[in-house]
Amino acid sequence: MIQETAPRARSVLITGATGDTGRVAVKEAMERGLTVRALVHLTDSRSAALEELGAEVVTGDLLDINTVRPAMEGADAAYFVWPVQPGLIHAVVNFAQAAKEARVNTVINLSQRSADRFSASDSCRDSFIAEQVFGWSGVPVVHLRPTFFLEWLLYPWQLPYIQQGVLRLPVGKGRHAPIAAEDQGRAIAALLDSPQEYVGRTVPLSGLVEMDHEQMAAELSDALGRRIVFQDLPIRRTFSRWKTWVCLRMPASTSTVPWPTTRTATCQGGTTTWNG
Repeated sequence: MIQETAPRARSVLITGATGDTGRVAVKEAMERGLTVRALVHLTDSRSAALEELGAEVVTGDLLDINTVRPAMEGADAAYFVWPVQPGLIHAVVNFAQAAKEARVNTVINLSQRSADRFSASDSCRDSFIAEQVFGWSGVPVVHLRPTFFLEWLLYPWQLPYIQQGVLRLPVGKGRHAPIAAEDQGRAIAALLDSPQEYVGRTVPLSGLVEMDHEQMAAELSDALGRRIVFQDLPIRRTFSRWKTWVCLRMPASTSTVPWPTTRTATCQGGTTTWNG
């Protein structure tokens, strides 16, 4: 009697696996019955939590193709994410080449809503070029363009002000529909599981309602049960506060710090200079 062999579970690689979107994507992919390999920079309590879920944890660096390529082996699909910092295009080239060599069927690329060839922002411009590089590579790809992460309201350069009742950002009357990383992680896992309908497409990710920051402050007020007001700041004043926050936490070191702008800041002994 011939015994039927159970079909192999779909295998996926998730980068940034201890980050906001990657961590959720690992959990959701595991719940979908996928075999998950989680790529991390180093092993720690966060990566141990992924192993407890059943993921295979491997260490690597997206800027080193010889660590990316082994992580790709046997993967049917792979999720690419890169933080807002220099190196994106280098990482994308490595990822695309490794995916081609490993014959990965689909890459899910987390881009950004503001990806634009002619943007004054290095981050936005590089995100557009990164999308093009994946296209040139011939690797089947789905581009995700999320808007403002809801978690950014909880980041250290913002949270203390919200705790004091003020939402402070240099955004004027700008409008967007924030989306939580958890929601993005669910979408990423779903696409890793079944990407066919979306290959070659750019998919926007956002919340349900677009609003300006005065409306967001009102929503926060309702949710927290206390008054939150929006304060629009001059952009240079905002940068000054952000770079001071970083450098006060690195008083004895020199560190190049990326910002969500066209510049980076170099901190040395608690002082900061702009690069670019």
